[in-house]
Amino acid sequence: MRKEKERPFRMLRCHMAGVSAVAAETRHVFPRHTHDQFGIGVIHQGAQKSLSGRGMVEAGPGDAITVNPGEVHDGAPIGDLGRSWRILYFDPEVISAAIDDMSEGKTGSFEFANPVMGDKRIAGRCRALFDAMTKGDEATTSVQREELMLILLATLRPKAIDTSRAVPDAILAAKSMIDDDPARPVTLAELARAAGLSKFQLLRGFFRNTGFTPHAYLMQRRIDRARRLITGQLTLAEAALASGFADQSHMTRIFVRKYGLSPGLYAQAMTGPKRVPLGRQVG
Repeated sequence: MRKEKERPFRMLRCHMAGVSAVAAETRHVFPRHTHDQFGIGVIHQGAQKSLSGRGMVEAGPGDAITVNPGEVHDGAPIGDLGRSWRILYFDPEVISAAIDDMSEGKTGSFEFANPVMGDKRIAGRCRALFDAMTKGDEATTSVQREELMLILLATLRPKAIDTSRAVPDAILAAKSMIDDDPARPVTLAELARAAGLSKFQLLRGFFRNTGFTPHAYLMQRRIDRARRLITGQLTLAEAALASGFADQSHMTRIFVRKYGLSPGLYAQAMTGPKRVPLGRQVG
């Protein structure tokens, strides 16, 4: 495998709105983080271990992998050679519309139940959809892309989830304080007062219910906001300040640590006219 500094990531533009694609070959160790999208991909070489909504899992060559919006996960290579994968990220609205169509409106909230699947049929359909999303002519193959997506989703069989599993009110109060305005400076003492708990009780309860410490959760919410802003009209510096970071460099460090690529190249790949290789610069 190539060394991580030699283009560990490539972000490919997709021909379907609300879908993005990443091809990675890296030894990068990802800390705990979340995505606000669904992810479906395949491990090509090497292996990795990661936290998931089902506990710790391992994935190797040919395994299909999934992640749900808001699902806390991390990722580290098994062995010294790293691993490579290709993954499609879908805005929740894209998957929700497809599931609604497939179930004729009978499925409400849902999730992918299996973070790792050693099923060759699923892996093959993932590869076919990835290629269809990133190659070919947009007009002539749009029907094929939708067909492949629906066939893959039918194979994955998303599971309906119980949305009544509530976070305790005390933790929800602190969490909502961050969610309402991630850019706002906040202290652990302020969050504890909002929750009606001691700082230690808040720290322990917050981690138990969200998988993050309050500070880690705040950084995640800020980087989620930054990711959306940098694909719009704001400059990187403006997006950083609007998201609550001290400056552009601070935002870039967090972004690269969590996602393995720089916010500048992410923005370029999402808004530029053609596919952009990632990993050569930080911006």
